[in-house]
Amino acid sequence: MGPYLTNESILELLRISDNISHIKDVYCLLDRVLFEARTITNADAGSIYLKKGDKLSFEHFQNDTFMKKDRSSKKYIYKKQELAIDNTSIAGYAALHKTHLLIDDVYNLDGSVSYTFNRSFDESSSYHTQSVLTVPLITSRDKTIGVMQIINAKDEKERLTSFLKEHEPLVTFFANQAATAIERAQATREIILRMIRMAELRDPLETALHVNRVGIFSVEIYQRWAEKKGVPSREVRQTKDILGIASMLHDVGKVAISDAILKKKQRLNSRERDEMKLHTIHGARLFRDSNSDWDDMAADIALNHHERWDGTGYPGHTSRDVFNDDISSDDFTGVGKREEEIPLPARIVALADVYDALISKRYYKDSWPEERVVEHIEAEKNKHFDPDIVDAFIDIYDVIKAIREKFSEN
Repeated sequence: MGPYLTNESILELLRISDNISHIKDVYCLLDRVLFEARTITNADAGSIYLKKGDKLSFEHFQNDTFMKKDRSSKKYIYKKQELAIDNTSIAGYAALHKTHLLIDDVYNLDGSVSYTFNRSFDESSSYHTQSVLTVPLITSRDKTIGVMQIINAKDEKERLTSFLKEHEPLVTFFANQAATAIERAQATREIILRMIRMAELRDPLETALHVNRVGIFSVEIYQRWAEKKGVPSREVRQTKDILGIASMLHDVGKVAISDAILKKKQRLNSRERDEMKLHTIHGARLFRDSNSDWDDMAADIALNHHERWDGTGYPGHTSRDVFNDDISSDDFTGVGKREEEIPLPARIVALADVYDALISKRYYKDSWPEERVVEHIEAEKNKHFDPDIVDAFIDIYDVIKAIREKFSEN
């Protein structure tokens, strides 16, 4: 194939673009976009930067070489890094000038160019970057929202080689389609975060950073759980996409709880505790007119994320219609659901939420030491938490820490 798009390649790219346009969660979308771009070019690795203010923020990373050696390398996805949008870096240059850059060997750049290759990642990880194809992510409104870098093209025998000239129009076309999908997913996430910020005005514990962390923790825990259970990859992708957004609204029902209870700094009495438990019902009711899998999962999580594996959680079983009957704590709490009676997404969010609450500082408490938090999670295996979810959490704890550091409150 020559350096231009063929009808076949355009149709394939349109098919891929249509698939990614249905992904709601921005982090799941970035993962899929990078995977598809690497598949098009048979590349070993890649990264995506998104524009935040006047800088590029490192947002996603894939590397087959790393993943074959060490599962914990996924923590690099959540590395904090920012680049100036200027002529000094490869990604910054591409964003500034809205141009793609095809480089055969980043260690032997033409001396006439203004940008340089930052070798710090290679040096710290013992990786060797060679060929790089860098493309700006430009929406249909000609707005640059980020940069995608595809790294280390491979030939049919998996040997490092240069990117082909024909890769440039393919990846550029795909990047432009992906940019619009990313912008839409960012808007969806921002709407959710605005809802959380409104809730935060009433409940100081429900912060945007907290729900961000719980959402991303939940997706990563599910990913590991699904791998161990042999869940088909298509189902994993679909579930992660819905879970990433639905889990962020686990406590949204607190908006219906009185300020006297939400903002009380002393221990709640039994009547107040009973009223607080009803936030699970209020939260589920926000999704009562369900018309999607997302609504269904959001309702399941809101209703059940305080249930416990051993059956001692709440609100438990009830004979009342959760979505329509008048609410009173006596009617809507019952014998706790146990084990797999609790929907899987709620079992995952239960652990993610408790972990973040314990390890974070709040106005009423200091953060627990990390070792104590992990010991508590492990001690609650088969009690509060699904044992398989605990195992998945421990397996990826390096990734969990990286998420916490990236979305820290400092």
